[in-house]
Amino acid sequence: MQCLKCLGCLRTLQTWPFTDAPPMSLLPLTSQSTRIADLAGLRHPLVRDLAWLLHAPDILTTPAAGRPSLQELGLEDSQRRRAWLKAFEQQPRMIETQVGPSLVNRLGHYHEKLWHFLLAHAPDTQLLAQNLTIRDSTRRTLGELDLLYRHGSNSQPVHLELAIKYYLGLPQGPGAENSQARWIGPGCADSLAIKRQHSLDHQLPLSFRAEAADMLAPFGAPPLTSRLALLGVLFRPWPCETPLPGPWEIAPQALFGDWLALSRWPDFCALLSEKNAIRGAFLDKPHWLAPPVDTDLLEMSQLNQALEQHFVQHRSPRQLMLKQPDGRWQRLFIVPEGWPHRIPLPPFSASGANTP
Repeated sequence: MQCLKCLGCLRTLQTWPFTDAPPMSLLPLTSQSTRIADLAGLRHPLVRDLAWLLHAPDILTTPAAGRPSLQELGLEDSQRRRAWLKAFEQQPRMIETQVGPSLVNRLGHYHEKLWHFLLAHAPDTQLLAQNLTIRDSTRRTLGELDLLYRHGSNSQPVHLELAIKYYLGLPQGPGAENSQARWIGPGCADSLAIKRQHSLDHQLPLSFRAEAADMLAPFGAPPLTSRLALLGVLFRPWPCETPLPGPWEIAPQALFGDWLALSRWPDFCALLSEKNAIRGAFLDKPHWLAPPVDTDLLEMSQLNQALEQHFVQHRSPRQLMLKQPDGRWQRLFIVPEGWPHRIPLPPFSASGANTP
């Protein structure tokens, strides 16, 4: 992949004086209350991730329709939804059989399997097909449709493309302050701009190509509706003299966290209130979705030791969640010194110019 060498100013993020603490991406308790209530009493990791998925908002508001809502799934009523989740918690064999085999450190594959399960078992949706390969007349693969489903009594099938992404925002270039190209993956291999363009310009149009007609005909298409569920979390740099704005097209309810270099971790911890009451846990793939159960939480001293040990052995960023005394959750990515080691180039538009 082509990339830009890391900009020098990313190496020297400004030191923030403790007298004027930088903001942290901590959501108000009220915005987390419904999700927290749904997770209460759930301990099975697959069921907890399924509960998180029900509430996960899109990252962007694009020209394509976004993720199916709770109302469309038939799970808008909180009592009905919690009873539905509780049934899988009490008898998890079905979700373990259908989703469990995907647990091999592949977050995207696992996320897709959860959606397959959700749309197959939600009260108002019917899963029709998944992973439909589209080929041309020479049998060359053009791409794959993530899934087809039907909503309620509507006979028109829906093509839903899926993605779950965790992007860290860069305080300096490429692009303008709100450029989607400034939000890159922890592994420095992709960006929000690249994912958006690929989803809208390649994945979604696949279902409207002539080569897809025979494959879609058994499901009653065309006509067909296309949607994009682009979920995940955006992590702002901490500290940052001027808070990094959200990217262009940011969705109103998009989830945010913070990222910081390992050397800034002591500064971050020093600004936490009620440190003795804060607990946290590391998130391991593919379980990057729901927060951990309370019994898995560690004290801050244990988190410190685990972070030190990780970066002695590895150079990969580490995601964790902290639980505040009032019940709020905060997501963090801790990165090694010198991150990012490269910056993916923004995608090119049809005219040959880089996109914003």
